[in-house]
Amino acid sequence: MKTLTALCVSAALVMGATVAQAKDVNPAKTVELSTSGAILAFDKLNETALAQHANASILDTELEESYGRYIYQVDVRDEKGQKWEIELDAKTGEVLKNQQDD
Repeated sequence: MKTLTALCVSAALVMGATVAQAKDVNPAKTVELSTSGAILAFDKLNETALAQHANASILDTELEESYGRYIYQVDVRDEKGQKWEIELDAKTGEVLKNQQDD
């Protein structure tokens, strides 16, 4: 039983540490990254996100830094009214996550 408890506590600590590593990028830094070419232009990232779901519209966007990598999060609603959460590598445009959002 002690081993199971220790395992659960360890897992919770690891998950908590992972969540704590992602931080929002402030607007001034966002502009700087975009104009310097360190990340792709937001219209290009938005195009990539919208291409994942036919006739989708953007609900919200956010740029975060996680472990030195910039992640562009896009929430979209598809033509059926379903919400999706899409995460892109802001430097390359690679789709990292594309899942239904409850």
